[in-house]
Amino acid sequence: MRYHNITKDDMLNGKGLRSVLWLAGCAHACKGCHNPVTWSLQGGLEFDDAAKEELFESLSYDYIDGVTLSGGDPLHPANREGVEKLLKELKETYPNKTIWVYTGYEYDDISDLDLLAYVDVLIDGKFIEEQLSPSIHWVGSSNQKVIDVPASRKLDQIVLYNG
Repeated sequence: MRYHNITKDDMLNGKGLRSVLWLAGCAHACKGCHNPVTWSLQGGLEFDDAAKEELFESLSYDYIDGVTLSGGDPLHPANREGVEKLLKELKETYPNKTIWVYTGYEYDDISDLDLLAYVDVLIDGKFIEEQLSPSIHWVGSSNQKVIDVPASRKLDQIVLYNG
């Protein structure tokens, strides 16, 4: 698994103050993407022990609400195994922090992924430039959904996040 950056004290990519891990690899290539440098799976740096330590240390402060995985696409097939392991460890280490994940995949197409057991909020769907929606919190385009993953898994249907 490769990454491009770890942003600390972020207020744009989820509710509250967050750390953001920007992963490499995206097969969607959305027109107008704000971060095309992250598309290549070979881009960025190896997510090694030092990077993991940096991420976990950034979450150790009480005022940090949680972590967001973005990119690229954290749920690119090449990232899924590493992301699942990371999310499991994050949830075990920081059970009171929320985990948000951005993906270009639709929830219905990935709802069977085991890693979703560790995700609190999923923003799904490709960015569609023609549906740009700067007034809607946490999405880039109006087709994207902000999903309460635990509630959706419990009811076996999409439940939108309203936090």
